[in-house]
Order: sequence, then C-alpha cells, then structure tokens
Amino acid sequence: MSVKERKERERAARERLIVAAARELAEQQGWDAVTTRRLAERIEYSQPVLYSHFRGKREIIGAVALEGAAELAAAVRAATAAVNGPRERVAALARAYLDFAERNPAVYDAIFQLDGGLAYAQEDTPEQLKDAFAALMENLAEVAGDGIEPGLFTEVFWASLHGIATLTRAKRLLPEYAEARVELLVDRLAML
Repeated sequence: MSVKERKERERAARERLIVAAARELAEQQGWDAVTTRRLAERIEYSQPVLYSHFRGKREIIGAVALEGAAELAAAVRAATAAVNGPRERVAALARAYLDFAERNPAVYDAIFQLDGGLAYAQEDTPEQLKDAFAALMENLAEVAGDGIEPGLFTEVFWASLHGIATLTRAKRLLPEYAEARVELLVDRLAML
C-alpha cells in the first residue's frame, strides 16, 4: 500500500469518526450541542483537523443526512421485502419510516429539517437522497391509482408520513392512535 492510499484511508476513517461523533452528540443532546469545539474534543483531534474535513457544522449535518438517508432507504427496503401484497408493503413502509424517525430523531432532523447544504428534488440532489425517495416510490407506485403520477403520489404519501412523524415527536398527537393513523393513511391514500 502506498503512502497516498494509507493517508486517504486514514482521512476517510477520521471523516467517519467525525460524523459518528456528531450523530451521537446530536442524538444525546440535540443539534445545538454539536459544535466544532465539542466534536474536536470528543474525537481527540484539533479543530483545524476537523475543518480540513468539513467547512463547519452545516457540512457535518449534510454528511449525517446523507448517511441517514441511506439507512432510511435500507430500513424501508428491509421492511417491505418481508411482506407480500401491495397493502401490506405500504403499511410496512409507513411503519418502517415512522420507526426510523422515532429511533433517530437527530438524524431525521438532519435529513428533513436542518440545513445541511444539500439540494432536494433537483438535478444535483445527492444519490443517497434520491435513493431514499426511490425506496419509497418502489413500494408506492403500484398503489398510486390510475392517472396519478407515481412520483407525485410518493411526495404526498411521504409528506403525510413526515407530518405524522413530526407531530408525534412534538407530542401533538394522541399516542393511542399511532397504529390507527397508519391504517387510515394506507386505506385512504393507497388505491387498492
């Protein structure tokens, strides 16, 4: 292995360490607690080393968002692969999405709420974000209904899930209706 390859491998490892530390700190204490100073202390590197990887907190949030989007896509695909029938897949998708949002609130915020400097719904949207949307659309296209564009249907279904996730986390919805909400969403939006 060349020196250049070793340095690239070490750089990638440091970057993963920074992102992991940011995620952990954000999940424990919220994104306000994530500062370059605190991250540098946590990973035991100087702030200049941190800045050699990311220009600041915004880029770190973006890196967490990309990692989280890949995890969300994998979670949705895993949940829907294990079930048969379109209605069951859509219900599994909804539960997997809401479970991801509940288990990873800081990551969810990085993906959907915070400014990580990422382009959404544009040509230059990063592949991880496109893939997360594709994971939803793969399961929703067949239930969109006649004459409804699958991408548009996916946006509406996703927006509904996002609203449920956000309002649930803010304790604005009654917890005893959690499963009924999923069932109602699937029954009313999915044309089966």
